[in-house]
Amino acid sequence: MDVHTDSRMISVPAGQATLSDRRTQRSWSTELTAYRLAAYPVTQSQYIQVTGERPSGVQGDLLPVEGVSWWDAVRFCNALSAQEGLTPVYQSPDGFEGRAGDERIEWDASADGYRLPTEAEWEHACRAGTTDARYGKLDDIAWHRGNSDERLHTVGGKLPNTWGLYDMLGNVWEWCWDVYDAEVYGSYRVLRGGGWFDEHWSCRASVRRRSHPTLRIDDVGFRVARNMAP
Repeated sequence: MDVHTDSRMISVPAGQATLSDRRTQRSWSTELTAYRLAAYPVTQSQYIQVTGERPSGVQGDLLPVEGVSWWDAVRFCNALSAQEGLTPVYQSPDGFEGRAGDERIEWDASADGYRLPTEAEWEHACRAGTTDARYGKLDDIAWHRGNSDERLHTVGGKLPNTWGLYDMLGNVWEWCWDVYDAEVYGSYRVLRGGGWFDEHWSCRASVRRRSHPTLRIDDVGFRVARNMAP
């Protein structure tokens, strides 16, 4: 893989995702139409090409971008859409400064631009038709605390799942669109996948983490999604 292939999008089939939350002991199912998801997390090369910025603490073109907030990810999606002549997905009455009002952000479901996956889309894509906690042996598919030497790694260095998606587990946590629990945590957004510093139990398809949408930290990145063309 090189910097010219790290933006490949994978067609993900329609299906049903059943999500669960250990904190509340709740589970729920979501029906999904087909969509497209990036084969890799957004790399530093992609991020700088779109935004002109390189926020990551450890630098490398094919390392996943990290140190990016949920707001940064939303802005990236809109900027990439504009760069490719697509209709931006997100609008906000308060602008995109990431200080307040993110719960009021609007998602134009008819737009053909880039966006963050919902957590149901993320889990459906991660599992790739399987029902196990992981889509393969952990050391073969993910960089985690037990094999990462406690550092970030180039995207695509481990085996993909059967749908051709890399690094769905490990390396960096990935921002999703969803609010985690508005009643308890306000505007905190969902993170999925586990990261390079996480123990093996955090690198599972079902694990949910939450963070404030302005958080920037060295084990959190994202990947982009798009609606299927009509």
